[in-house]
Amino acid sequence: MSEVAVILGSESDMPIAERVVNVLEREGVSYELKVISAHRQPEELDRYLREKSEEVSVFIAIAGLSAALPGVIASKTDKVVIGVPVSGKLMGLDALLSMVQMPAGVPVAVVGIDNGENAALLALRILNVKK
Repeated sequence: MSEVAVILGSESDMPIAERVVNVLEREGVSYELKVISAHRQPEELDRYLREKSEEVSVFIAIAGLSAALPGVIASKTDKVVIGVPVSGKLMGLDALLSMVQMPAGVPVAVVGIDNGENAALLALRILNVKK
């Protein structure tokens, strides 16, 4: 059973995921790491979210470019979703804006560009509220 699911939109986002995982491991939080693209693997993402909806308390979604992953996850679950925008061609501003401009009813908490550490720390605080 994992308290946190860390989902990357692309294998190229792994350096940011490693920052998340380092904090979670240091704090002894159970997690699962997956690479699932909201664009290229929508059925796999739907299946994963259905399977994990009961055990996972927080989803951390790491994505660059159009950064649809956190919003797609938030539209399909009532669990907390934390978005981590990844720097790219527009220094990550494209990903940041894609995440923070979710429509009403699709909440995504967003940390700074490439700031996987803060995503993990925010997840820890959310988990502590539940205790």
